[in-house]
Formats: sequence, structure tokens, C-alpha cells
Amino acid sequence: MPIPEIRVGQGYDSHRLVGGRPLILGGVTIPFEKGLDGHSDADVLLHAVTDAVLGAASLGDIGTHFPPSDPKWKGADSGKLLAAVMDLAQAAGWQVVNLDATVICERPKLGALKEQIRSSQHQSEDKRKDGCGRPRRRHDGARDGTSGQGLIRSRQSS
Repeated sequence: MPIPEIRVGQGYDSHRLVGGRPLILGGVTIPFEKGLDGHSDADVLLHAVTDAVLGAASLGDIGTHFPPSDPKWKGADSGKLLAAVMDLAQAAGWQVVNLDATVICERPKLGALKEQIRSSQHQSEDKRKDGCGRPRRRHDGARDGTSGQGLIRSRQSS
């Protein structure tokens, strides 16, 4: 039996915090006085995961598929963007095996929301929950923004 090809993709996204916008991380609206500035819903966690999936499948990046210059992506739900990318990867013969994601922010504190974010990621990716790493939070000392990182391992579909 031949061994399937395995690839790894890494994604990163960062947006500054601004007033007047909701803070959405991993598809979950976080109670906070500021939100992330961006053309879509600015969900840095799902954007990083989306870029990681695209990278692992050699399908470009999120800006190529969903350019911020295109008004149709204004306010777009990042979970739907990720679902579209998962479909593209599958059509190209790739299957996500596992995901590990990190949110980097000084505040708000996310510990109480980890499982809710993890469940949301699981639903967005339509994959087994045991393959989805827990989102982690690290302090970086930057209070004016939030970033997300995603690491994906994928294999060729059989």
C-alpha cells in the first residue's frame, strides 16, 4: 500500500483592535469593548487557519481567493470562507488531518472561551474534534491588536 503524501501549511494573520466592531475569534463573538479592523469579519484565527489549509494544498493564499479590494467580501463570515477553502482543498485531493491554532493577544482573556472556540472551529472544518488542537493564548505585550496562527497537516485523499 503506497504511503500518501503529507503536507504542512502554516498561516498567520493580524489585525488592530478598533472601536465599533465586534471581536470575533474562531467564529465566536467575544464580549469586549473593541473588535478587529478588517474588510471581512476580521477573524484572525480563522484567517490563519484558512491560509494554512491553502498553503498545505498549494492553492495560494486568502488574499488571492478573497481579495479585500472586492466589495462582495465586505463583512464576510470567515467560517464560510474557511468552508469554501476546505472544499477547494478536498477537490484538489487533500484532506486536513489535524489543526493546531494559537491566538496571540494581551486581552481579552480567552481561557473561559477555549472550548467554545474549539467547538466552533470543529464545526467550521467539518472534521473530527480530536484532530483540532485547542486554541491557546499567549501574551505578546501588544495591546493594540490581536493575531492568530494556524498549523495544518494534510494528506492526499485516497
